[in-house]
Amino acid sequence: MRQQHFLFPVPWALFPLSIPFYCSTEPYQLGGITLNLTSLLNALPGAVAQGLIWGIMAIGVYITYKVLDLADLTVDGSMATGGAVCVMLMLNGANVWLALVCAMIAGMLAGLMTGVFHTAMGIPPILAGILTQLSLYSINLAIMGFKANQGINVNKYPLIVSQRNVRAVGLENPIVISLLILAVVIGLLYWFFGTELGSSLRATGANAAMSRAQGINTNRAKILGLMISNGIVALSSAMLSHYQGFVDVNMGRGAIVIGLAAVIISDVIFGKLFRNFALKLTGVAIGAVLYYIVIQIVLWLGLNTNLLKLLSALIVAVFLAVPYWKANMKGGRGHA
Repeated sequence: MRQQHFLFPVPWALFPLSIPFYCSTEPYQLGGITLNLTSLLNALPGAVAQGLIWGIMAIGVYITYKVLDLADLTVDGSMATGGAVCVMLMLNGANVWLALVCAMIAGMLAGLMTGVFHTAMGIPPILAGILTQLSLYSINLAIMGFKANQGINVNKYPLIVSQRNVRAVGLENPIVISLLILAVVIGLLYWFFGTELGSSLRATGANAAMSRAQGINTNRAKILGLMISNGIVALSSAMLSHYQGFVDVNMGRGAIVIGLAAVIISDVIFGKLFRNFALKLTGVAIGAVLYYIVIQIVLWLGLNTNLLKLLSALIVAVFLAVPYWKANMKGGRGHA
């Protein structure tokens, strides 16, 4: 294997596995697994594209988790609802932009259902989300003609993003399109949460009792926040179904874990840097991209794909624990 000359001596003895993969793109052996840096580099554009699409979904999770301070599990259901509505409308001749709008409306209705369960029926938000998620499984099947999945061909339908164009140079590249849509979503949310109505949502999440004392209808604010959140999730779902060329009734399973991972990664890495609301939303999208890059690297290292859910849970657990560990370390120094 070709060796690279360094300006300083490298203590290779400290690396028992001897991993000089950053020096060469030639395949090499690691624990019986053949690794090729070129294959990783070729896979990274796809990981970035998926990260940006899921980043839009993570922004929806951020609204409920951070802004409203609600644990909403509707996401696992609405992440399939948007794609199902969009794909089925396009398969029946609807315009692609109209299908996207209808997908968002369907997601907002899912959020409305959770909001009504919580505010009008007194069901705790986490249980209300579970009930909606459970209902959406049957609803999504009905939307797709009681089939578990439906395909849509990029050659026959004008999909806004497609995995086929992930290495293309131009506006058809899903990374470029996803960045543009992400910028529009962040811009609209930044404007909305600066209005009086948006500020009432933020106040409700910060202190519901004080908000009610100031005359804010907190139940209405929670319902509206849940609708906006799941509408954004449904938009991400529609884009994901375009990107992968099909919609599946189970494609939202575990979505809340990915969304929380992006939110928590952003909070840990950019929490002290990004103070502006728009920057915080941008950080969430970057968190989703970083999450998918980490997943891609781990897959490249030979992890069994059946263990991805376990890996996702571990990533979330570690990033959740980082602030706690930091606080304990500071407290330990203070006592010392």
